[in-house]
Amino acid sequence: MLSPALCFLMEAHNGLSAKIAHEAGFSGLWASGLTISASLGLRDSNEASWTQVLDVLEYMTDAVDIPILVDGDTGYGNFNSVRRLVRKLCERQVAGVCIEDKLFPKTNSFIGEAQPLADIDEFCGRIKAGKDSQLDDDFVLVARVEALISGRGMEEALTRAEAYRAAGADAILIHSKQSTATEILEFTRRWGGRAPVVIVPTMYYATPTEHFRQAGVSTIIWANHLMRASITAMRETARRIHDDQSLVEVEGRVASVKDIFRLVGNAELEAAERRYLPDKARARAVVLAASSGDLGELTADRPKCMIDVRGETLLQRLVGVLNESGVREVSVVRGYRKEAVSAHGARLVDNDRYAETGEVFSLAQARDQLEGEAVVAYGDVLFRNFILDSLMGSRADIVLAVDARPPSGAEKPRVRDLVAADRWYSGDYLDSAPAQLVRMAADLAGTEAAGEWMGLARFSARGTELLRAELDALQAEGLLETADMPLLFTRLAVKHPVRVKYFTGHWMDVDTLTDVAAARNFT
Repeated sequence: MLSPALCFLMEAHNGLSAKIAHEAGFSGLWASGLTISASLGLRDSNEASWTQVLDVLEYMTDAVDIPILVDGDTGYGNFNSVRRLVRKLCERQVAGVCIEDKLFPKTNSFIGEAQPLADIDEFCGRIKAGKDSQLDDDFVLVARVEALISGRGMEEALTRAEAYRAAGADAILIHSKQSTATEILEFTRRWGGRAPVVIVPTMYYATPTEHFRQAGVSTIIWANHLMRASITAMRETARRIHDDQSLVEVEGRVASVKDIFRLVGNAELEAAERRYLPDKARARAVVLAASSGDLGELTADRPKCMIDVRGETLLQRLVGVLNESGVREVSVVRGYRKEAVSAHGARLVDNDRYAETGEVFSLAQARDQLEGEAVVAYGDVLFRNFILDSLMGSRADIVLAVDARPPSGAEKPRVRDLVAADRWYSGDYLDSAPAQLVRMAADLAGTEAAGEWMGLARFSARGTELLRAELDALQAEGLLETADMPLLFTRLAVKHPVRVKYFTGHWMDVDTLTDVAAARNFT
């Protein structure tokens, strides 16, 4: 309220929405009575008790460290209710409360006409009681004037505002439900800056913000838009899943589960676990990035994994996705222009014979990482987080991510990781029967290929034992230097079950300049 510049408060109704608003850049929040009630499935008529609202506020103040102005409705009763409310808000480190000059229980301002207002002297008593009860000198009490909403006119609005200021209110919220800001701007002109003015332009949203700045408005509250946006998104997502009986058209368009984990602070919990709990085994990863790629000038002085994709290299994006899924120890096998290869948080392993050896030889250079749960990935692939999460959740010892809709030869001439499996992708949402790898090769006929390997595989602790044993067998047979990944997986499938997990899109590998352009839009 003391800032010389116009301030903005974003509506939030729980801890998660508070974090989202803070992350968007807002330096203060409006804890809306309407949206908190709506999030509980209740009407904005004091159906949620003040103690229930207090519980929500406690989660919000735990979630963020920015000021929160609470929509305190009428103060939940008389002066005695207000002073108890203010004390409890201060105990929870809430920055301020806004109370409106209506009767308890309140009715939302946009419902009906000519709502009855509190007696001016009685409401001034509520303000004085609140200010006398605050435990923090910086706590703010905003008096909300409903005279314009109730059709009482400008003179009464000014009279009430002045009485509330004299009673000790730190700011005046002047409310209007007109579609233009005419009466708001008239109020600010006649008010003359006697106390900070707060507005809620829900109805007169088309008025340029600069007009409010020039009028000397202190604070603008965006009062209910996170709740309204979430209703739109949830309704559309629910309808899509219901109609499709599938998640295929939804999964890549909604926030990832990892994004939820990030917002609620799972990283902090993991750090605390490392400090306070006995050490436990964690998944590792080996990224195969020794080849040069053939992207003209882009790969003249660096390998394909180091090309820029919207300010970040392909390799760094891949390492980031691995980290978000709990894979912290990442080894990158480099070869071509190895001095140009780097990734924050990754260990670098060299294959100096990259020009004369294949991918399996590169994998063997990181053999010491193939212990416990492990992920193996190509260094030029991008994929949605949910794909890796799904592999990490599998109980199979070896599981491959396979696109059930491989591109045609005309679209992608260098496809060679084609997969033959004992079961094809059915597209049935309820079909949970597992598919097993039969063979992986480039020469599968169209009727034999069930999909394309995405360049991503996950191994359990037993799976890495089987993988190391197969690397040893290839070396003993003199095949290690020339073997490719399709040969490796085909040999494994002959001896052990290799699970195929089908997906439909939501990934890409970067083979051409067209792919590079597409990768910049892959988010």
